[in-house]
Formats: sequence, structure tokens, C-alpha cells
Amino acid sequence: MGLQAYQQAAARAENPRDAEYRLFGQVTLALMDAAKADEGDLKTRIEALDWNKRLWSALASDCASPSNALPESLRAQIISISLWVNRHSSAVMRREEDFEALIDVNRTVMQGLSGQAQAAA
Repeated sequence: MGLQAYQQAAARAENPRDAEYRLFGQVTLALMDAAKADEGDLKTRIEALDWNKRLWSALASDCASPSNALPESLRAQIISISLWVNRHSSAVMRREEDFEALIDVNRTVMQGLSGQAQAAA
């Protein structure tokens, strides 16, 4: 019960950039685990890829909104990356590609979020 209360309080106190960074970290870790998993472990592979695709889809949906305050060019780039993530994830499932490019993209986003968070502080 105490842990749950702590997690709820932390979630309320966390700024959006930190929340995005944390979520990217969790998803990227799942991708890294899936990359190391046995190729026959479809559950681990599918769950990690699906989580990553849902994250990028949510970002693309948010960027498609006219009320989004990000610069239009950045919004277009995020939508483009989301489309690429979907295509690349399908190729990973077909064993035509590996997880590394997806992991690298997420790490790059995390570096940007981290750098912007440090600049804001």
C-alpha cells in the first residue's frame, strides 16, 4: 500500500519531460531484453515491439493535433519516425531486421529529452 501511494505521488510530481524520458527508458529496456531473448520467445518480442509501436503512435497522434505547441517541422519528423517504427517493427518480427535501430532511435530521443531537461534546470 505504501509503495502504491509513493508511485502515485511521484507520478503527480513528475514533469512531462521526465515522464517521457522514464517511459522511453522502460520501453527501450523492454526492446533490449527482447533483442537478447531467444528468437522462439515470441511473447517477449511481440510485447516489446507492440509497446514501442504504441508509444510512437501516441506521439504521432499528439503531433497531428493542431493544438500541439511543438514546431511544425519537429511534429512532422516525429510522425515520420512513428511510421518508420511501424515498418521496421514488422520487419523485425519477420526476422528481416533486428532491434538495434529501434533501440538507437529511442536512445537518441532520450538523450534529447535529457539534454533539454538539463537546459531547463
